[in-house]
Amino acid sequence: MVGVLASPELYTFIGGEPPTLEALRERYARLAVGHSPDGLQEWVNWIARRAQDGVAVGTVQATVCDGDGDRDGDGRAEVAWVVGAEFQGRGYAVEAASALVAWLRERGVADIRAHIHPGHAASARVAERIGLAPTGELDDEGERIWRAHGAPEHVVDVVDVVDVDEDSERTEKTR
Repeated sequence: MVGVLASPELYTFIGGEPPTLEALRERYARLAVGHSPDGLQEWVNWIARRAQDGVAVGTVQATVCDGDGDRDGDGRAEVAWVVGAEFQGRGYAVEAASALVAWLRERGVADIRAHIHPGHAASARVAERIGLAPTGELDDEGERIWRAHGAPEHVVDVVDVVDVDEDSERTEKTR
């Protein structure tokens, strides 16, 4: 994943810089636990790979929590995606994010959100394609909050494992 995440242009809108191998290992070790230290958030992190050769093309992730912190099951998820610069423009982000949204919906998550920099047109298009709509809200970092409630009709219907290949541009999800 270090190579996939190596392009500085990936950080134009999200900040930060390409991770070192050591930093990425540390991050993945923290995320592999699957939840926040207090147990109130579930962490879902997938690597999107092309089916024909297994090459990693990007990641999708969700932070899932109870909507209001009272553990009554009104789940909310914050989703995000990143596709390596050399793999962009091929539909991988839409396929991977659609698979993640479908997986979240299967588990009863009704409120799905993404935080997108107002100038990041490509991520805005991905958000639209997976059934999110911009709200009038901005987060503390100035990113627009995109949101979907319930099960939007135009979200791509996916199966448990979705393959990415150059022709159909579908994504294999891994956990």
